[in-house]
Amino acid sequence: MGFEIKLHPDAVKFMLNLDPDTKERIKTGIKSLETSPFRSQSRSGIKKLKGTKKREDLYRLRVGDYRVIYAVEDDTVFVLEIIPREKGYDWL
Repeated sequence: MGFEIKLHPDAVKFMLNLDPDTKERIKTGIKSLETSPFRSQSRSGIKKLKGTKKREDLYRLRVGDYRVIYAVEDDTVFVLEIIPREKGYDWL
């Protein structure tokens, strides 16, 4: 079963400002979510986030020094935010 990927406009805007190598690594990471957004594959760093204030379940994908925050609904993966590691998760 394949999942459709949808990016929030803020995530797209953030990616436009990255250097080409980092942008490509993040794209590759996001593309891997099409096959399995719940299970970590080859140390991809997928983790279910806790304490999301009773909202839908959120997950994070670790890509180097960046974190891709996403939610899964039916057969769609919604990429909500891409943040630098040092920013933290205070916005949740």
